[in-house]
Amino acid sequence: MSSEEGLSSTITDWIFINSWWLLLPFIMLLIVAAFIVAFVLLLYMISPLISPKPLKLNGAHVVVTGGSSGIGKCIAIECYRQGAFITLVARDEAKLLQAKKEVEKFAINDKQVVLCISVDVSRDYSQVESVIKQAQEKLGPVDMLVNCAGTSISGKFEEVEVDRFKKLMEVNYLGSVYPTRAVITTMKERRMGRIMFVSSQAGQIGLFGYTAYSPSKFALRGLAESLQMEIKPYNIYVTVAYPPDTDTPGLAEENKTKPLETKLISETSGVSQPDQVAKIMVRDAVQGNFNSSFGPDGYMLSALTCGMSPVTSITEGLQQIVTMGLFRTIALFYLGSFDSIVRRCMIQREQLKQADKRE
Repeated sequence: MSSEEGLSSTITDWIFINSWWLLLPFIMLLIVAAFIVAFVLLLYMISPLISPKPLKLNGAHVVVTGGSSGIGKCIAIECYRQGAFITLVARDEAKLLQAKKEVEKFAINDKQVVLCISVDVSRDYSQVESVIKQAQEKLGPVDMLVNCAGTSISGKFEEVEVDRFKKLMEVNYLGSVYPTRAVITTMKERRMGRIMFVSSQAGQIGLFGYTAYSPSKFALRGLAESLQMEIKPYNIYVTVAYPPDTDTPGLAEENKTKPLETKLISETSGVSQPDQVAKIMVRDAVQGNFNSSFGPDGYMLSALTCGMSPVTSITEGLQQIVTMGLFRTIALFYLGSFDSIVRRCMIQREQLKQADKRE
């Protein structure tokens, strides 16, 4: 072999060795990517094995507080059309009887029953316990409790009457604590059940005008997380629903006093229909999902605010991990937009005041 051939061979070997080292990072990246893909596929396969077993509504006893109108009534209808026995709980007896007639139209067999109970679930625990006991004596143990009783008020912090802060905490928070407390012992004895707390998107993000309302809905999240950790070993699953603005009598009443800033911010997400919201809520509760959200905005809010909340499948946790950074970036634009709305409204008010002074 000539010296030139030897030199050429040496150069070729050197290039091959160095090219290999240059390609090594890309090869390692492909190997890691392959492992990640395989891991994710494995999680998707085993996820159904660790998720809760869905609750069968056919023949189940479902109690719905705040069931005389709005989302509560639509939830009752959705459960009834799947074969459930329904107990409607609300304060207004006339509205309850009207709601009962509407729900009964969706019966799928002649054995189904709709029971009405008129009581204020936020006032006296012993009374709530008594009526829940009566309902269980008539229709059997409660399989699913939907805490939908609630009220709303919007206004600037300093303009909301002080006693309204207390009232909202009593209705929106204690009005969910009392019925839950009344059914939890029986559910634990039977080692089965579903409990739903109806919060709000205003229970995920504090907004202008909701200084009284938002805290009462945020409180439900803390209750739900703590309770879920206690009762999960008993095969009882908690769902927290975060509905957006929904076309209900409650929203119509709230809009009468809603500040301009709150209206403009709310308009960015639109208004949902109660029957569509109810279908999603019932589906999530039956499946044992901890979070129940609605639409792209709701999904993003739930991912952003998941924190230490429980997940009902590994895939749900993975989705939250993957989307967190992107959703936080989008959320910053939303927050900037909301702040801009508040500033513009403040400037407009100041300009109007100055114009009035000149006149």
